Amino acid sequence: MALNARLDHRNPLVFDTHELGRRPGALQRLSREIEAPADLGIQGVIGVPQGAPVKLELRLESVMDGVLVTGTARAQAEGECVRCLEPVELELEADFQEMFSYPDADDRGRVKAEPADDAEEDEDRLFLEDGLFDLEPVLRDAVVLALPMQPVCQDDCPGLCSECGVRLADDPDHHHDAVDIRWAALQGLAGSLEDGEKDEMSGDAPRSARAAEKQEK
Repeated sequence: MALNARLDHRNPLVFDTHELGRRPGALQRLSREIEAPADLGIQGVIGVPQGAPVKLELRLESVMDGVLVTGTARAQAEGECVRCLEPVELELEADFQEMFSYPDADDRGRVKAEPADDAEEDEDRLFLEDGLFDLEPVLRDAVVLALPMQPVCQDDCPGLCSECGVRLADDPDHHHDAVDIRWAALQGLAGSLEDGEKDEMSGDAPRSARAAEKQEK
């Protein structure tokens, strides 16, 4: 990754390492509570609502080529059950570790005497800028990995009825009488025959009565 754009130390996800120093082995522990940035999670599935509190516990360690950041983020995530569409809430705990390299260090951690202008930066590397680092991209990746891709309200959620959409957990005995489609046409034909027989019976009654009257005469 190329060097970060100018970082703002007032951003709650930007951290200052000047107090830590560059002596290898130096340690610093930080605790900070921030408001969740927008779209922190799996969009359209589950995530931490914007502005919700996120508690950060960080361990900063100075190493030869930069600062190794190890931490944990805790927050409450909200989403929707993929089976029954009911709201889902869960306690999120996301662990992460990332190296933020000194801009003037080479791949072996040694200070460059003369930085090469045409050297291609490793796209996977994150860098410190004036002793600052931005934790937001690391936090986003950690949260996405810690969240379920298909959240459910409970492990055995039966979901919704495929015919009428009723939530099956609310009505365990819910069912529909199944009709074998192979017999549906025959049942319709049988019904038509029965109706025809009834019509014939109702039409024969007057003729039988008239025949009986003629015989009597």
